[in-house]
Parts: sequence; C-alpha cells; structure tokens
Amino acid sequence: MQGLVDIQRDIYLTFADTIRAFAAGGGWFELATFLPMAIIFGAVHALTPGHSKAVLATYLAGSSLSVARGLMVSLTLSFTHVLMAVIIAVLSLPLVSIAMGSVGRAPAMENVSRGLLGLIGLWMIWRAFRGHLDGIGKNRGALVGFLAGLIPCPLTLFVMIFAIHRGVTEAGLAFAAMMMLGVATTLSVVAGATIIFRQGIATLIASRPLLLDRTGRIVEGLAGLILFLIAFRTLVST
Repeated sequence: MQGLVDIQRDIYLTFADTIRAFAAGGGWFELATFLPMAIIFGAVHALTPGHSKAVLATYLAGSSLSVARGLMVSLTLSFTHVLMAVIIAVLSLPLVSIAMGSVGRAPAMENVSRGLLGLIGLWMIWRAFRGHLDGIGKNRGALVGFLAGLIPCPLTLFVMIFAIHRGVTEAGLAFAAMMMLGVATTLSVVAGATIIFRQGIATLIASRPLLLDRTGRIVEGLAGLILFLIAFRTLVST
C-alpha cells in the first residue's frame, strides 16, 4: 500500500511541475508527453481503498450480467466518479466548502450514493425471495454504476483545483480524462474477474438446475444484504 502511495505522490508532484510550466507558456506537446502518466496515476489510485470496488464486485457477484455488461457497469462507475469531481471543480468551486466535510471527501454525495444503493440492495433481497424477473438486472446495471460513481474522485478534484488556480483549466481536464481511463482499467479488471469467477461456479453446478437457481438466489440475496449494510453503515456514521 505504501508503494502505491509513493507512486501517486511522485506522479502528482511531476504533474504539478508540468502544470506550472504549461501555465508559464509551455506548449501542448510537453503536456501531451506527460498525459500517459495520468492513466497510470488513475489505475494505481483506483487500487487503493475506495472507488466502490467492493460495491461493484458485490453487485456483479449477485447479478446475472455478462462480462460485456459488467464492463459497461464499471465504465459507467469510472466515468461518473471522475466527472463528478470535474463538475464540482469547474462549475462551482464554492460547492467544495458546502458538499465536502473534509479534504478528499464529499459526505453529501456519499449519503445520496449509498442511500440509493441501499434501496437497490433491498430490491435484490426481494428478488432473491421472489425469483428472477427477466431483463431487470440488465437495465439496473448501468444505474448501479452511476449511483456508485456519484462520490467524486478526491484526487481528480485536487488536480482540477490546482489547474484552475493556475489558470489552465484545459490542462486539468485533459489530465482528468486520462485519469478516468486508468480508473476504468482497474475497475474493469475487478468487474471481469468477478463475473468470470461467478460463471465458473455456475458451470460447476450447471448439471443441477435446481441447485443453480437456489445458489443464484442466495448469492443475489447476500449481495443485496451487503449493499444495504454498506449503505446503512455510511448513513449512520455521518
């Protein structure tokens, strides 16, 4: 974990120097040569605690989504996660002092995100008892990704604020876009691994359809319960 923190610190310090040079009249070529590092920055940052990895893996473990649709959920989560930070920084910096109770956190966004995910968790528990309804899980996947991503990415927020204060918002936007690709890479690996593992378990018991149905309903019920407990813990602790 300390190694991940060190990598992020080194990249961020280099980013700060690059932004200062860009603001002082440096060209886009110099900035563009550094932007690929933002992908690594985002991917490494997403490996650290947070970023709704547990929510993503829990939901996909209890759903019946394919790998392709699971990747779409992870992409939606990544895009929303980074975009929320960009919106707060670009459109209304005063919101930082209102929505954020401490540096790097947004309690208001966390409450909205976790509260709605808690409702989805209850819905999954209800479906586990009643049985699956065709098509509902597919439509719900993108919504879960959006809700889980409502919590803004703190490092993206820091990057954007730094760039805005230097008067080079466009450079911050370019870096944030590359960061989103890195975050999406890590979350997509989590999503793909979860679904492949779930499908492997399903294949092992495919010869026993009744057992498969019951196991699927149990897993979905447990996933829903975990989502609800995550939401409940977040709301109670704020």
